[in-house]
Amino acid sequence: DQISQLRVVAQQQSITGVNGDADVIALIMVMNLTVVAVSTIRDGRHLGTRSYFPQVPADTEPAETMAGFISQYYAEREAPVRVLCSPLPQDVAFLSDGLSNAVGAQTGRRVTFTTPQRGKAREWLEQTAENARLAAQERLASRIGLETRFAALRAVTGLSQIQRIECFDISHTQGELTVASCVVFGVEGAQKDQYRRYSIEGITPGDDYAAMHQALTRRFARAQREGGILPDVLLIDGGAGQVAQAQAVLSALAIDSVYLLGVAKGVGRRAGEERLIRPKTSTGQGGEETRLDPHDPALHLIQQVRDEAHRFAITGHRARRQKARTQSDLEKIPGVGAKRRQALLTHFGGMRGLRHASVAELAKVPGISMSLAEGIQAWLHEGADAPIEDRSGHSQQDQTTQDLISQDQVSQEQIG
Repeated sequence: DQISQLRVVAQQQSITGVNGDADVIALIMVMNLTVVAVSTIRDGRHLGTRSYFPQVPADTEPAETMAGFISQYYAEREAPVRVLCSPLPQDVAFLSDGLSNAVGAQTGRRVTFTTPQRGKAREWLEQTAENARLAAQERLASRIGLETRFAALRAVTGLSQIQRIECFDISHTQGELTVASCVVFGVEGAQKDQYRRYSIEGITPGDDYAAMHQALTRRFARAQREGGILPDVLLIDGGAGQVAQAQAVLSALAIDSVYLLGVAKGVGRRAGEERLIRPKTSTGQGGEETRLDPHDPALHLIQQVRDEAHRFAITGHRARRQKARTQSDLEKIPGVGAKRRQALLTHFGGMRGLRHASVAELAKVPGISMSLAEGIQAWLHEGADAPIEDRSGHSQQDQTTQDLISQDQVSQEQIG
């Protein structure tokens, strides 16, 4: 049963042979691939191992790479007083001093970096290094498969090289809260740090063509202004109409170096039946539809990128819809404007925490007087019939005016 399973997991986590808190970090470099595995041990228990793939120049020394990784890794989290690593980082004394200053005020202890040569600590370092090697093997195998797919796509498109693929998709619910997604793939796979979402405003609800036009205009106009990188291949999740919108944007910006390809679902809407659509030229040529063999690696790459764009668009739309629902609940409360809504949600972490807050807790939020806190709690539990009086010195009319100004500023930021 679940209790027995949890007990087994707890027993496995407790058997480390390493007392207290420690991080175990192992770095390997193979075939121009760098992998850093980090095992986390807290109170003598192994909490898990995670692998990272930093992008570094091929001629970088392992100790230098380790130093750079450690600096970035502990910039986002507190370091334990004991770090077991291989190899030792470059300028280890400097790193130790910097991290010790950060944690010393709380623990009174110094962060140390060591490469153990024997005992349980050595076993954990070797095991972490083995995890790094396994992660490298998986990544290299995936890279080989991806290279095969990229080669197949080059053959289909006739392009001599493809280094960057972007794909756009649109998501909304009955035309409301439309979100456009842009995902990026390179020869190493998904480049998630370069993903982008666009909140679409100012269009007729449900007009996917206008949504696609706005998202693509914002993406490529900015790239043109700032000298940004352009994709070799631009995939559009949609049919001829969506492709025409993309073609219009690229033509208006005089961008002719991007290979445009639409990905439309087949009649049965089943994987492998996708129709690939090329844009028409100014002379009316092109616009042909083709279908690849369901087993073609090029089609598999297109499906992979398209599916990721779809996933990214849906999650973005759902997040925006949830935020809108939360905001709309608070917007109904008289005397609570945009700034106060944001302060309340930030302080309590959402509507659930807000509904469970006492009057005294509500009054601790900046801008919330005791009388307004009483009214907010009454409204949350009794509804619109609850009287709300704010004796903080702001009239309802003044607050409404402030709300309109704040909302207008938020709207302009979203559109920009």
